[in-house]
Amino acid sequence: MDKTEIQRLEAYLRKKFELPSIVVRQRPQKDDSAEVNIGDEFIGVIFKDVDEGEVSYAFNMAILDIDLAS
Repeated sequence: MDKTEIQRLEAYLRKKFELPSIVVRQRPQKDDSAEVNIGDEFIGVIFKDVDEGEVSYAFNMAILDIDLAS
């Protein structure tokens, strides 16, 4: 993903989740995905998929059971 694409994804996520502290960062040596953080905390990865000329993105976030409030 290039810088412009990452900026567009970041703007989309900030607006969608109403959370200006979301940051999307390029991954070292990877051009098909980007890291998603809230502040300094890593929360997931966005993967880019190009199929027959159409582009889509998949956001993958793992939630650990120990992180859930009881």
